[in-house]
Amino acid sequence: MQRNILETVMGAVVLLVAAGFLFFFQRTTDIGPTAGYEILARFNKIDGLESGSPVRVSGVKVGQVTGFDLDKATYQAVVRMNIHNGVMLPKDTAAVVASSGLLDGKFLSLEPGADEDMLLPGDSIDYTQSTPSLEQLLGQVIFSMSKDKNNGGSSAAPAPLNGKDGGG
Repeated sequence: MQRNILETVMGAVVLLVAAGFLFFFQRTTDIGPTAGYEILARFNKIDGLESGSPVRVSGVKVGQVTGFDLDKATYQAVVRMNIHNGVMLPKDTAAVVASSGLLDGKFLSLEPGADEDMLLPGDSIDYTQSTPSLEQLLGQVIFSMSKDKNNGGSSAAPAPLNGKDGGG
């Protein structure tokens, strides 16, 4: 009988500690719904961007990505994002898929324009830019290195043929 009471108390303590961790986790992360308004942006490519990724203006988090759809007519990725109430964005705001670093995930960077009219809930950002993937960047570096190697390793203009300068 004594052992059953001890096991029951220990089980209750474990459950309380687990509940404490869940409460702490929920309070310290941004996984819960936030008050705000939804806007859309269309991209040709959103590699690495995930639902829940932060939306930032000048490095400050102002919202989060809430989901994705595929526009079946244009084959563009439609990104839905929730922007915090109190953050008003001009209609000519640009959206860029950006990366925090090589190992970090991607986020959506918003660059506000100068338009006096503001985006309203449900509006779409017209100016978007996808970032090239790491593979594309490495391919460009390798291509430019091989191109320089074929030109003699110099970035100067190629020497004229037959010793003539082409002037006549």
